[in-house]
Formats: sequence, structure tokens, C-alpha cells
Amino acid sequence: MAREGADIAVVGRTLYKLEAVAVELQHFGVRAIAVQCDVSRRRDVEDAVGAIGAELGGVDILVNNAQDLREIYKPLADISDEDMDRSWRSGVMGSLYFMQVCLPHLHGGGKVINVGSAGGIVGAARYPAYSVAKEGIRALTRVAAREWGQLGINVNTICPAADTPTSERMQHEHPEMAAMAESMVSMLPIPRRGRAEEDIGRVAVFLASSDSDYITGHTLMVDGGGFIDAGR
Repeated sequence: MAREGADIAVVGRTLYKLEAVAVELQHFGVRAIAVQCDVSRRRDVEDAVGAIGAELGGVDILVNNAQDLREIYKPLADISDEDMDRSWRSGVMGSLYFMQVCLPHLHGGGKVINVGSAGGIVGAARYPAYSVAKEGIRALTRVAAREWGQLGINVNTICPAADTPTSERMQHEHPEMAAMAESMVSMLPIPRRGRAEEDIGRVAVFLASSDSDYITGHTLMVDGGGFIDAGR
């Protein structure tokens, strides 16, 4: 987004991480600000969007990518109320809050990009809380696309597959996950690991641009062809 000239608000819970990213983005000659926010709290979201509006003049593009990943790798029989609530509130409720609070800014040409997961579509074993939350986010996308299309707002979902620091940490902590990931990569039509910025980021830029003005309510599987036949 920054390479294409977008001013950016980086939003999340840990301020020093946000500030480091904001400095990195400013090197592209855009305005970038760090806004601390727990997306699972509506008041935090309201305060964050207010600060973004004051600093950057509004919100034209909303990317909902927050998802608590603590203790997500466990069997369905062992999942706790706390696990489910944390995953649901960070993923589904966080996305809902930002969509609702940003709605006045988005009228007449705004773009919403929600991040789902193939794990939700296929029902990934040992990821029950995560899978449920990610399918909830896709449902939010479809409902908003139907309701907000007449307002000039496009709402779509990306289901990405790419290496990130979080995925690498989880694979280190759970060797069986690393073996599964290697096996899946070897079977992809495009047999390599995804790259977060080059592969996923470029699709987000497309959905944020006028090139996607006639696309809404859609799920884009950006995964090297891993789920060609997945019902969506």
C-alpha cells in the first residue's frame, strides 16, 4: 500500500511494534502513524478511528487482519470457552467493530479487505477456534457486500498462504505443523511458500484500487492453488 502512495495507520496492541512499522513505511514518502488499539474492545476501535480521522483525514481503505493466535492449535474436544471467546472477539468482533465505526468514512468509494483462511473453509483439524472465527469473518464480508454495495463500498476477503514471523514461530514450537506445511507446499500447483508482501500484498492493493470496483462479496484464495476445488 505504501509503495502505491497510500497514507497508512498501523493499528494493534503493541505500540513499539507499530511505531517501528510506521517508521519503515515513512521511508516510502507517505504519512504513516501508529495507533494503539485492542480490536476486541469497541471503545478502543472508536478512539482509534477518531485518531486516524484527525491525523490522516479519514479512512478510504480498511484492512481487517487482526487475529489472536494464542493456544489455537489443539483438538476440538480440548478447546475452552476462553479459547473460543478470544479467537472470536479478536477476529470476528474486531472486524465488525472496525467496519461499523469506519462506515461513515467509506461511503462513496471505500474498500474493505477482510482476511479469512482456507482453514475455515475446509475445517482445519486442531484449529477449531481459529477456523470458526475465520468463517465468521467471511460471513461478515458477504453480508456487508450485499448491504453496502449501493453505498459504493466494496467488501472482499483474502484467504492467504504465506510465511510470516508468527507462522514460523508456531512451526518451530510444533514440529508436526512444520512437516505438514512442507508437505502441503510440495503439492501446490505453484510449489513454493507464499511471500507476504509480494504475493499477498499485491492482491490487497488490487482490491483497494479502482481496478476492483466491480468485485464485491468475493473470497480470493491467494495460496498457490492449494484449494482450487474448495467450495466458496
